[in-house]
Amino acid sequence: MKNQNALIANNEPLLRDLQLFCQVARRSSFIAAATETGLSPAHVSKRIATLETMLGVKLFNRTTRRVNITSDGEATFVWAQKILEDVGAMFDALSGGQREPQGTLRVCTSLRLGREHVAPILSLLRRQYPALEVWVELLDRRVDLIADNFDIDVRVGEVQEKHLIAHRIASSSRVLAAAPDYLARRGQPRVPADLAQHDCLLFRSRDDRFGVWRLVGPNGAETVKVTGPMASNHSDIVRQWAHDGHGIIMASRWDVAASLTSGALVQVLPGYHQPADIWAVTAVRSSSSAKVRSCVAFLREQLAQGPYALAGGRARQ
Repeated sequence: MKNQNALIANNEPLLRDLQLFCQVARRSSFIAAATETGLSPAHVSKRIATLETMLGVKLFNRTTRRVNITSDGEATFVWAQKILEDVGAMFDALSGGQREPQGTLRVCTSLRLGREHVAPILSLLRRQYPALEVWVELLDRRVDLIADNFDIDVRVGEVQEKHLIAHRIASSSRVLAAAPDYLARRGQPRVPADLAQHDCLLFRSRDDRFGVWRLVGPNGAETVKVTGPMASNHSDIVRQWAHDGHGIIMASRWDVAASLTSGALVQVLPGYHQPADIWAVTAVRSSSSAKVRSCVAFLREQLAQGPYALAGGRARQ
C-alpha cells in the first residue's frame, strides 16, 4: 500500500490533468468543466495549457463561446480514458477488493427516482466513503452508458443491451391509476382491451405517436395499444395530469404509492401489472471497480430498508 500511495503521489498532477482534460472534452467547455469540478475557469484553462505543453500538441481550438477538440485532442482523449480506467482497475486488483472506494462516481437515473431516492442515498454513501466524488445527472431518457461516460445507470424496466451488465437492486412493477373524478365520468375499465377506449396519459419521447402497454394478469401477458390527448417526456408532468383527472396513467408502484394511499388516485385493473424492476446498469470495464461495487450494494440495501426505501418494493440479490 505504501508503494501504491507513492505511485499516486508522484503521478497525481498528471492524472488530475488527464481527468480535467476528459471533463473539458466531454463538455466542450472550460466553464462547464470548472463548474463540475469546483475549480475556476482560469485554473482549468491553465491546467489544460500545461498538459498541452507537456504533450507538445494542441488539444482544443478555443473560441469566445466554445472549445472544440482537435484531432490530437481526440487521440489524447482515447488514451486518457484508458489510462484512468487502467489505473483504477490496477489498484482495485492489487488491493484484493479491500481498497476503499475513491475517485469520481458518475451516476445517471430518471428524474423522480433520482430526486426522491437515488440522490439522497448517494449522499449517505458519500458520508461513508469521503474519498468519493459523486456526479449525478437526472434524465427522463435512456443514455448511452459508454459514450456518455457514466459508471452506473439506475433505470426502471427491462435492460436489453447485451453488452452491459445489469444488477437488479429492487423488485417493483408498474400499475394503472386514475383520479376518482375521471373514473366517475368515464367508468372503470374491466379488461385491458377497454383501455383503448379511454384517455391514457403517455410518458414517451416526442416522436412516438402512440403507446403500447404490456400487462401481466390472470390470463398471462396481454398487450393493448393506447392513445390519449396528453403526453410528455417528463414523468412528473404525466403524473400531475392524472391527478388533475385527465386520464389513466401507468406508473411504478413506488411512484404513485402516496397518491393511492391518500385516495388522490385509484388503482385501475388491480389484477394487472407490468414488471418494472430497478436495475443498476454498468459497463463491463467498470463493473469490478470498488466504487461501482460499493455503490450497487449500497443502493440495493438502502432501497430495501433505508430512510429512502421504495414504497411497495423489495430488494433482490
